[in-house]
Amino acid sequence: MKRFDPHPARLVSPWAAPAVLMALVTLSACGGAESPRPTTGNGGPGGPESISETDLAAHIATLASDEFGGRAPSSPGEELTVNYLADHFRSLGLQPGNGDSYFQPVPLVDITADPEAAPFVVEGRGEPMSFDYADDFVTWTNRVVESSGVEKSELVFVGYGIVAPEVGWNDYEGVDVGGKTVVILVNDPGFATQDPDVFSGNSMTYYGRWTYKYEEAARQGAAGALIVHETAPAAYGWETVRNSWTGPQFKLQSEDGNAGAVAIAGWMTEETSRALFRRAGLDFDALHRQAESGTLRPVEMGLTLTTSVSNTLRFSDSRNVVAVLPGAEAPDEYFVYMAHWDAFGTDAALVAAGEDGILNGALDNASGTAALLELAEAYANRAAPPRRSIVFLAVTAEEQGLLGSAHYAANPVFPLSRTVAGLNMDGLSNFGPTRELVVVGYGMSGLDRLAEDAAAAQDRRIEADPEPEKGYYFRSDHFELAKLGVPMIYPTDGIDHVERGEAYGREQRQNYLNDRYHMVDDEFDDTWDLSGAVPDVQLYYEIGRAVIDSDVWPEWNEGTEFRAARAASLAGPR
Repeated sequence: MKRFDPHPARLVSPWAAPAVLMALVTLSACGGAESPRPTTGNGGPGGPESISETDLAAHIATLASDEFGGRAPSSPGEELTVNYLADHFRSLGLQPGNGDSYFQPVPLVDITADPEAAPFVVEGRGEPMSFDYADDFVTWTNRVVESSGVEKSELVFVGYGIVAPEVGWNDYEGVDVGGKTVVILVNDPGFATQDPDVFSGNSMTYYGRWTYKYEEAARQGAAGALIVHETAPAAYGWETVRNSWTGPQFKLQSEDGNAGAVAIAGWMTEETSRALFRRAGLDFDALHRQAESGTLRPVEMGLTLTTSVSNTLRFSDSRNVVAVLPGAEAPDEYFVYMAHWDAFGTDAALVAAGEDGILNGALDNASGTAALLELAEAYANRAAPPRRSIVFLAVTAEEQGLLGSAHYAANPVFPLSRTVAGLNMDGLSNFGPTRELVVVGYGMSGLDRLAEDAAAAQDRRIEADPEPEKGYYFRSDHFELAKLGVPMIYPTDGIDHVERGEAYGREQRQNYLNDRYHMVDDEFDDTWDLSGAVPDVQLYYEIGRAVIDSDVWPEWNEGTEFRAARAASLAGPR
């Protein structure tokens, strides 16, 4: 996210930041501030009552200050950020999570494809067809190589590219796509049919995510995988594709250089896709309907694709920050609170042009990281120790594809089979209190009931995500643990403002998405009202406490994609 700060912060401590002092004065003037109090040490007040606007504002203003430079992975801003987090955990008396260190190294590689060296030529049934990078298609490779591509690779349309044996669905049935390039529809059939009995109807499942589609194509042996972009089922326009998948792309390093990935991954515009289907003599709309109904069988298109990417590689290390508060009775059972600390760094081109180029990411996700720090303090300072151990996990490179959480999931500091459940925070309310809390992925696990009980104690309600078709549950860090079986809840702020109603809350949300989300203006300033963030974070405390101080093991509900993974995990070594 990019932000504008007319008064660059000169930080000595979080309490000396000018933005923080401004926030404290503003909160006092509104009559909503608490008296400033120390935020460190085990002797202070604990429990949910200790969570305050003052402390949230202090942490957000510091993490989202210009000094931290947008908190990009493997940057000077990372150094400031991870040390700030580790120092706070240390001051609370929390133990290092990774042996004697608060840091878990996350090896990254920055892969930048050359846009001038990206041919895309389709042959067969007439003269060769060429298309333009970024305007008609984007391609890349997740393989850590300087060049990758396919030559005269046969194109095969495989509908939604889904293999879901639990519902008897296999879009690859009867075809060998080894060495070929598959063409895939975005989302899943439930979105198209709006039938709740087809996958999950309007609610996107994991099978609808682009990440799954590339992974499944690789499992099937495909050399390439191209997703057809359609705005409604994708939930974003082509500009988002263009901006997100061009330029530098962070990936996780691996011993084999991600050799198991497809050689070429990519998106095509709907117009490009329709042009290919016309050239192949195929009716795109008719095949689309067959794919929705489950009657489609893979279609050899009679066309071949030649395309390649030429990459510049830059290797670096980033860090997750991990702290633990040991449980008194069940120290080998863990509950995870998590948030991503990273944002998008600094746009050097804007700075060179004399503009503000710092993408400070105040709401996304300095605010969620601030909540993580407040929860750590609330638990560390309470009178009674927790029954189970609590892991406080601040992950890197979420904005680059959930990389920090993916690395933790693949290399867990604490066994996932002993991780009872977890809660992820990705943004807090900054426009005042609401009557509800939204749970993204509501209906997936028994954690929902705990959220409902905690909300009722505040005379509030739990609402499901109003836009389930956008698949937000699969787009934040908890997902990497969830897909390996750990029950994870992802609550976020509501919109039904206590005094001004839903229309006001919806307007605030839309204004943020239009004017600040992933932009330079996502800044912390004196317009923020964190009085609604406090009860939300207190709810997060109570949801976690209901697991932490009990012997309950929350379960995935019947029919969810992750229930089998959990059963396998619990049946294995513990």
